[in-house]
Amino acid sequence: MQNPPLQKKPMYPIEAVDNALRLLQLLRDGGSLRLKDAAKELGVAPSTAHRLLAMLVYRGFAVQDESRSYVPGVAIGVGPAGLGWTRLLRTVAQPHMEILAGRVNETVNLMVRVGTKVRFLATVEGKNALRVGDRQGSVMPANKASGGKAMLAELDPEMVRKLFSTSSAEIGGDHILDSEYPAFLHELETIRRNGFAANFEGTEDGIGALGMALHNASGDVVGAFSVATPVARIRPLFDAGLVHIMDETRRQLEIDIAANPSDAT
Repeated sequence: MQNPPLQKKPMYPIEAVDNALRLLQLLRDGGSLRLKDAAKELGVAPSTAHRLLAMLVYRGFAVQDESRSYVPGVAIGVGPAGLGWTRLLRTVAQPHMEILAGRVNETVNLMVRVGTKVRFLATVEGKNALRVGDRQGSVMPANKASGGKAMLAELDPEMVRKLFSTSSAEIGGDHILDSEYPAFLHELETIRRNGFAANFEGTEDGIGALGMALHNASGDVVGAFSVATPVARIRPLFDAGLVHIMDETRRQLEIDIAANPSDAT
């Protein structure tokens, strides 16, 4: 099969548009981009690169992580970073999610965090007639979703403050006011102590969830999983040992994650 011919450059190119598209390609192919590297790649001043990246953030094509690097946003249409790794994580987690969903008869989700957001990689639905539906591909605030909070709880508190103080967080609607930080950091301390996070209608009316972070062999957080249910069923599930069942799933899944290392983990 012959390769398709290279496209000719338009006679009247719009430089700003071309530069923005080049940044999209860099984010898509590299997974992460620093401001100075973007400026160098485009041959423009850092202030110009910053304005271009700010527009990509505004339109959802990029977000800033806690190191202030830019990573692909939800509008770019690909995995947030390390696409091969997220695919591997989903493959490794799938059988464990199916077993857990079968045990508790509720919906189980797998997610990763990108900046102030969580992206749902996979869902296994429970069998109840009234249940939480498929969330695969959905994006939610990390400080509201149970799995997101479980991952944030393992960051340094100052890193959390920095993360939710960026312009990306403000544009994305995830900015946390200084007056709200003490309560949020106290919640994260409780999550670290208990080993799980809870969400009671924080992301959707009528929906509750418990979430736990997932780690690789080095102890680094690589994702999270949650059990989501109509909020009225959360307490009975909790009393029936949901946390213990989820902890068993986490330990078994982390064994498989450690047995399937990748560059991203």
